[in-house]
Amino acid sequence: MIVKELRGKKPVFGKDCFLAETSVVIGDVVMGDQCSIWYHAVIRGDVHFIKMGNKVNVQDGAVIHATYKTSPTEIGNNVSIAHNAIVHGCTIHDNVLIGMGAIVMDDCVIHSNSIIAAGAVVTKNTVVESGSVYAGTPARKVKDISEELISGEIERIADNYIKYAGWYKE
Repeated sequence: MIVKELRGKKPVFGKDCFLAETSVVIGDVVMGDQCSIWYHAVIRGDVHFIKMGNKVNVQDGAVIHATYKTSPTEIGNNVSIAHNAIVHGCTIHDNVLIGMGAIVMDDCVIHSNSIIAAGAVVTKNTVVESGSVYAGTPARKVKDISEELISGEIERIADNYIKYAGWYKE
């Protein structure tokens, strides 16, 4: 893993976090408890801050970045950022799943209990309603989220990644 201080800012990690050997965390990054950063994921807090809550998993190949002086990235609790997703200069509230290969661009707000489908592109300034599933390019609301999706996908994936990270700590 690469954990690098940059311009006087050093990443800060909560309790019980897992960083895979090929993960990269740079600069002004603050991470909560029970987070996991997987293989080839990059969290680059070089141009603005990145704040992550508890139980956030950043899966293989995902990139989290921000925009210089204008758009930090803030991520709530119980958030899964799936393989090869890009999260850039936006706000993601609690209990959110960002699907594989999805892109969330600057100044977007993803409200709680939402899913961004695999491959979706959430364009600049989009506000995703709480309790929604957004899909497509550009991403649009396709349905309201069900309680089954909240417990069966959002919560299950976040909890599973805590379990998976534990396997690597044994």
